[in-house]
Amino acid sequence: MDISINASFLPQDDPEAALAFYRDLLGFEVRKDVGYAGMRWLTVGPPGQPSTSIVLHPPGVDPGITDDERQLISEMMAKGTYAGILLATPDLTATFDALQAGDAEIVQEPTDQPYGVRDCAVRDPAGNMIRIQEAQ
Repeated sequence: MDISINASFLPQDDPEAALAFYRDLLGFEVRKDVGYAGMRWLTVGPPGQPSTSIVLHPPGVDPGITDDERQLISEMMAKGTYAGILLATPDLTATFDALQAGDAEIVQEPTDQPYGVRDCAVRDPAGNMIRIQEAQ
């Protein structure tokens, strides 16, 4: 089989803040910006990787989600425990310095992990955990 990852989904509750983080701070391209019924979906991705994207979507819009589940999603997003993604960079120190200078919410500074990777962690404006490891 030949299978690749096309898109991952992360919730966002403020499209402009999401753009400031993913486009302006991380340098991702905006591939789609779609509005519907007062909501906004953003598709972003790293330059030079057109077949890999992150869809930043309004939380809890699935019609199968109950009001109680929507409330739980909002609470988990506020705590930063709902969603996350793992990214990689060839220069973790430079990436971390740029994130710190851009006022990203720092969760963990660059650390040599006991499982063999060096990584750091930040939260995006919606509270999603973004771990970034140094590509080897």
